[in-house]
Amino acid sequence: MRIEQLTFTRFFAAIIIVIYHSAMSVFPFSHHSLAFIFNHASIGVSYFFTLSGFVMVIAYHSNSRVSVFDFLKNRFARIYPVFFLAIVILLAYARKVNYRIDNADLCLSLHLLQAWVPGKALTLNIPGWSLSVEWFFYIVFPFAFNYLYSKIKYKKLVVPVFLIWALSQVALNVLDSSAFYKGYPSKSHDLLYYFPLMHLNEFLAGNLLGLFFVNRLKNKHRNFDWAIAGVIFTMLLALYFNRGINVHNGIFAVFFCPLIVLLSLNTGKISSLLRAKPMVFLGEISYGIYILQFPLTFWSLELCKVLKIDDYAAKFYVYLTVLLICSALSYVFLEKPIRNWLKRLKITITYHK
Repeated sequence: MRIEQLTFTRFFAAIIIVIYHSAMSVFPFSHHSLAFIFNHASIGVSYFFTLSGFVMVIAYHSNSRVSVFDFLKNRFARIYPVFFLAIVILLAYARKVNYRIDNADLCLSLHLLQAWVPGKALTLNIPGWSLSVEWFFYIVFPFAFNYLYSKIKYKKLVVPVFLIWALSQVALNVLDSSAFYKGYPSKSHDLLYYFPLMHLNEFLAGNLLGLFFVNRLKNKHRNFDWAIAGVIFTMLLALYFNRGINVHNGIFAVFFCPLIVLLSLNTGKISSLLRAKPMVFLGEISYGIYILQFPLTFWSLELCKVLKIDDYAAKFYVYLTVLLICSALSYVFLEKPIRNWLKRLKITITYHK
């Protein structure tokens, strides 16, 4: 089951993160009426994790069992080619400016382990920390599906998933304001903000939402335009009036879950618009936008030097154009072909005694 109207939402989340990293001083994003959204851009990553958990269940709910090897092969085909491309682009720039890349950092990144090592989460390609977390989710999911989701009624999972989610929020907000937290950058910051186990609650919330959807809601389609608008407006109010609650590690799942369900069931104009081919395509290239944003920053600055562009806002829009074009090209000519090839590839594992 593929729910097209959810695809574009990935693009929106990715663009919020890009703006936070590169354009907080650029109009119109710097205007007070919008800046509060981008100041909380980390909710974009939380949305990715929650949506990922939901989509995994939607994609596999009709299976009696998930093959661990086939699942990981397909997930590897989905995320690794562009992730590897981003590292190659960074290495090329490092060579151009004679910057030495630490071999240990490179090894951790290539194996998607950087978020597991405090102090190393943001090494090399900064947004890659979330891929390290996502890969952990991919390892967890087949076992959770085979031994929990396919055997236990989803109602019995509500309490444990809620407790994991609630404890994660308490731990983040209490430890963040305690002597344990040494600020950014520090190992304590990495443990609270990037360590995979601190984000598991978001993925599990998405899994539970997916189970609820396929068991109770998947045939209850109708016009939810006003309800969707209401959830978005309430979420914006919560961001605008937030006074100290940390939104980084999943607390906004309380908004993401109803938003995902309403969009999935909606037959109104909002979902019709989001299902349009250009919108779906933007959603498809959003992964490239997210993971290529850091390495392409440097090459875009080089391009601006050639074009003799000095204005910061102009530099950002040149960078954004380059990012969108490169993400589209990588999706069409790299990501999609390699993904399809790896999915078709039949690998037989033989055990010898």
